[in-house]
Amino acid sequence: MAIEAILLAAFAQSSLLIAGLVVYRVSFSTKVIGGLAGFGAGALISAVAFDLIPAAADLATLGSAVLIVAGAGIFILADRAVEARFGGDDPDNPLGIVVGAIVDGVPESLIFGIAVTTGDPISIAFVAAVWVSNVPQALAPSSSLAAGGWSMWKTASMWGAVVAVCAITALGGFLIGENFSAATGAGAAAVAAGGVLAMLTDSLMPFAFNKGGRLAGLWTVVGFAGTLLLL
Repeated sequence: MAIEAILLAAFAQSSLLIAGLVVYRVSFSTKVIGGLAGFGAGALISAVAFDLIPAAADLATLGSAVLIVAGAGIFILADRAVEARFGGDDPDNPLGIVVGAIVDGVPESLIFGIAVTTGDPISIAFVAAVWVSNVPQALAPSSSLAAGGWSMWKTASMWGAVVAVCAITALGGFLIGENFSAATGAGAAAVAAGGVLAMLTDSLMPFAFNKGGRLAGLWTVVGFAGTLLLL
């Protein structure tokens, strides 16, 4: 069952690596990149509203609110650390989106691991929404990084590391669920929700608008509505 948790998390996040490498073989216009980023933003809003927040329902309202704010704080601190290490004062800094993918993916993977060991059902819609929303979330920054001179190997190593961290986190979630009968993914879901919302405001939505123009808003709604079809 531990293998099941690892494979589930790795599959859900594998689209980060796949989409990150596609940009080296297929050319995308700036407008398309912006539209895909907007679509991904809409899909993530849907995931927060209909998957992560309901998953945190086991928590008291105050506890849930505190963890949501904590998730936002984790993203902001991580994003600052990335900016300090790699530079980049642009409001649509692609590495900020990468940080968001990590802050989003790690708690999601923890939820997957706990759910497998506790027998809680994981909806196909949720896994599909995570996989689909990761495509533009990786495609957008990878295109910018490739244009900035990043090699395919460097980009593959970055996204591969993210997928590996998420798989290991799922194993950790499995072990937590096995050894603590009261464990649920509620806290992880709340942290993920806060991190995603902060990332959307600070990175993905500005990126979508700057690259895609006014149609980015339409693509965001399409992403949100499209994800509803998977629920």
